[in-house]
Amino acid sequence: MDVQRVGPYTLVKKLGEGGMGYVHLAHDPAGRPVALKTMRPELAAREEFRRRFGKEAEAARRVARFCTAPVLDAGFDRGTAYIVTEYVEGPDLSAVVAQAPLAGSNLEALAVGVATALAAIHQAGVVHRDLKPSNVLLSPVGPRVIDFGIAQLADTGQAVMTVAQSMGTPAYMSPEQARGEQASPASDIFSWGSLVAYAGTGRPPFGTGGVHEVVYRVINHVPMLDGLDERIRPLVERALDKDPRRRPTAQQLMDLLLGRSEVPVAAATKAVSETWTPVLTRPQSLPAPKPAPARRGPWLPVVVGVLAAALGAGATLAVVRPWEERGALPGTAATTSTVDALGTRFEVRIDSLVRQGATARLQWTVKNVGTENAPLYNKFGNGALDTTVSRVSIVPPGVGKPLYPARKDDACQCSNVPTAPFDGGNQLQFWAVYDGLPEDAEHVDVNLGPLGVITNVAVSTA
Repeated sequence: MDVQRVGPYTLVKKLGEGGMGYVHLAHDPAGRPVALKTMRPELAAREEFRRRFGKEAEAARRVARFCTAPVLDAGFDRGTAYIVTEYVEGPDLSAVVAQAPLAGSNLEALAVGVATALAAIHQAGVVHRDLKPSNVLLSPVGPRVIDFGIAQLADTGQAVMTVAQSMGTPAYMSPEQARGEQASPASDIFSWGSLVAYAGTGRPPFGTGGVHEVVYRVINHVPMLDGLDERIRPLVERALDKDPRRRPTAQQLMDLLLGRSEVPVAAATKAVSETWTPVLTRPQSLPAPKPAPARRGPWLPVVVGVLAAALGAGATLAVVRPWEERGALPGTAATTSTVDALGTRFEVRIDSLVRQGATARLQWTVKNVGTENAPLYNKFGNGALDTTVSRVSIVPPGVGKPLYPARKDDACQCSNVPTAPFDGGNQLQFWAVYDGLPEDAEHVDVNLGPLGVITNVAVSTA
């Protein structure tokens, strides 16, 4: 494209090209950098497109800027339709994963950040419809979702093949989109699951190949999730349910990931940005560097303090887990037990019990290894209306009474238990924070209520 100006914006360089048009780095009238997307001329020539463009662009401008690149302006200039967004410095997810999948806290923060962006998008009444790796930019402060709401401008109810081609690869479409049906917020959740699976394994969960081949797998096959971090896999599986009615909402994704009900998008965005480690792409000609040994200890207290300020102790990232040290460090899985309860069989694993002074954070996983559905909702709380795990206690040696989860602002500093069914093969991860742990306590007993008592659990130090 030879035009050097579009509207009041000066084009600097082309950043990319997609099914809808071209993206340029541009300067606004004040000289600030912005990203300017021009739509393909054949789209702008369609009367329906022109009719919907202003309406959809205005809806996109209502999306809050939490984990997104907000829309700043939109218009027509000499027959060219354009949309202007905040410029995000950083590679897209596909460029980073092409070199190595994400792992650890960055994979978990990506899942939280993209879920937060979808919550903000859906709260504005917008459906993204084209969430995929190239539409997630990895900025120095965390993931940023772009191009929300734009894909629907090209959707005129044509055949699946045409829609897939106009929107790029179908590997991240929901089954209903792949069938040419109307997209909904639940469609974005399916795309979230595919995106997180790709980020964590390096491959789309429904494979690659021709359009018809991939579309068939999206509609009919189970996702391939081998190699995905087991701590996040259960939630990805729920998001990839073929039935949109059974998928969690974006807010529920946030709540499950952060371990707290009704987490505000502002608090989630701040927590993600403070725990995100910036990623860099390297020239393709350079060999991949060998990973350095994990060194988490020195910055661990800083991260905990930042998260406490952002969310309060009860909203610490449940999957980012700044308290947990991994690999060969203390805090890894300590004890596993199998118990028959609630009409089925459970495997209970204490993942970590990590102290800082007199405060300790317990994390455990419950997996249904039986054959019966056994919902855990309302099974671990103190009272019929308590949906948390406030009843789970730790009993240090020499202490006359158990320690129950700490409370702040009359809220339990612990996980909520989801209302979803808990069938065989499903697993859930929980956490709770306790105050008053004696300094000399090296082992404690953990009372999990209906799942029994696990004895002699080691206490490690952050």
